[in-house]
Amino acid sequence: MDAQGLLHALFFDYTLRTVALGAAVLGLVSGALGSFAMLRRQSLLGDAMSHAALPGVVLAFMLTGQKNPVVLTLGAGAAGIAGVLLMIGITRYTRIKEDSALGIILSVFFGFGLLLLTWLQRNPDARQAGLTTFLFGQAATLLVRDVVVMALFGGSALALLAIFWKEFKLLSFDRDFGASLGFPMQGLEILLTMLLVVAIAIGLQAVGVVLMSAMVVAPAAAARQWTDRLGWMVALAALYGALAGVAGTLVSSLGSGLSTGPVIVLCAGIIVALSLLLAPNRGLLWNWLARQRRRRRLQTDQVLTNLYRLATQHHDPTHAHAVRVIGVTGARPQAVEASLAALAASGLVRETAPSQWALTPAGIEQARRLLGQAGSHGDTYTDGPQGVHP
Repeated sequence: MDAQGLLHALFFDYTLRTVALGAAVLGLVSGALGSFAMLRRQSLLGDAMSHAALPGVVLAFMLTGQKNPVVLTLGAGAAGIAGVLLMIGITRYTRIKEDSALGIILSVFFGFGLLLLTWLQRNPDARQAGLTTFLFGQAATLLVRDVVVMALFGGSALALLAIFWKEFKLLSFDRDFGASLGFPMQGLEILLTMLLVVAIAIGLQAVGVVLMSAMVVAPAAAARQWTDRLGWMVALAALYGALAGVAGTLVSSLGSGLSTGPVIVLCAGIIVALSLLLAPNRGLLWNWLARQRRRRRLQTDQVLTNLYRLATQHHDPTHAHAVRVIGVTGARPQAVEASLAALAASGLVRETAPSQWALTPAGIEQARRLLGQAGSHGDTYTDGPQGVHP
């Protein structure tokens, strides 16, 4: 199927459109709320809460006998909130650290959920069929009512995020200062964590308890590479999460046997990888190019000062020297020639004869500034802001 066919199916195919909308809602909500979890260094919290939500789903079904998405989501949210409160109690009243408490909650709640699922599978009641999909998700089974429930719960969480935006920002960056102003920081932390639990609960049917943590962490990690401002980070994380959801849905529709949830997570991983590689200021490629520019600038400045030192040995500071003499530091002739070409383009040197180079008046002044900077730093050369840019 070509790109035009995919777009046509995205808008006019009922199943694909429904799944894409659900995945987009999930990515948008989890990306926005996951930004705060990552900034507070609580990325493991999403993993723990997603696993802790499993027994809530099973218990909600056992108590009501229904697989209504509202009931199951409420059950998942209740179990997640119970896990959060238990974690807070463990860290407050014992010597166990937060990461250890999260590990305990993850394993105990998830094990309890698996135990309940195993017991239900031995029960001849056919109504429990399909609950195992909450382990790894089954986005292809999303119905319009499921998407509506996801949008209602997710929209409510985002609305609360907008209402308490300043308080959550203070909690993430300067908790002690917020406490000194009289804000209930403990209550705000519980509220923010509960909103994250809501984001996890609405995504269990789509990607499952095992992979849900990736939807919390990956979009936020990708957005962090592109900006240093919280507002832009949250917006980008929501955008990347929604993009991963829609892209994963489209890719999984291209081949039979491709599970939508894992493909969505893989698409989120690709977005993270591209961000780590290409993002300005933080990306690996950007940093490599910046290092190359600094290296060329240092080499160019070194060639300029070498030529000046050689020229000062003559009565005429514009005395020309050969390339092999200028490269007294052992630099390759090709590198010296490239630096001289850059200096000539800047009007700092000129070629008086083949392979013979001399300083211009501007070059003499620039070399003196560079050597003056080196002398003011203990005769050690430093790459100052006035270095020559090739």
